[in-house]
Amino acid sequence: MIGLVIVSHSAKLAQGVHELAAQMAGDQVGISDAGGLSDDSETFGTDAFKILSAIEEVWCDDGVLVLMDLGSAVMSAEIALEMLPEQQRQNCLLSNAPLVEGAIVAALHASLGEPLQAVNRVAEAALSAPKLANTS
Repeated sequence: MIGLVIVSHSAKLAQGVHELAAQMAGDQVGISDAGGLSDDSETFGTDAFKILSAIEEVWCDDGVLVLMDLGSAVMSAEIALEMLPEQQRQNCLLSNAPLVEGAIVAALHASLGEPLQAVNRVAEAALSAPKLANTS
C-alpha cells in the first residue's frame, strides 16, 4: 500500500491536511507531513530535508505520493527526490493534485490498495468532480 506525504509552507496546514487524510484512510495508509522550515511550527517555508525524512518515514515498495501546496514546495520536493536512492526515486511521485482535496481522495484510494499511478490520477482530478447544483 502506498504512502502519502503532505508538504506545505505552513506546518499547521500540513498537519491539518494530514489529520483529514488520516480520517479517510484510517490506520491502513502511512501518512506523513513536512511543513514549515523549523520544528517550532511557526516559521513558514519548505525544507527538502524535512520532505526527505517524511518520505523515508512512510516508504514502502508500492511507492510514495507527495502532495505539495505551491511554489518552493515543489522545488524542495524535487530536491528531496534527488537525495533518494535510485530504487526509491523510481517509486516516488510528485503530484499536481490540489493539496487538501487531493490528499483526501488519495488517502481514500490508497486505503483501497490502488497503485501509485491510479491514486495520483484520482488525486489530480479531485477538483474536476461534478459540483452540486445551487438549490437556494
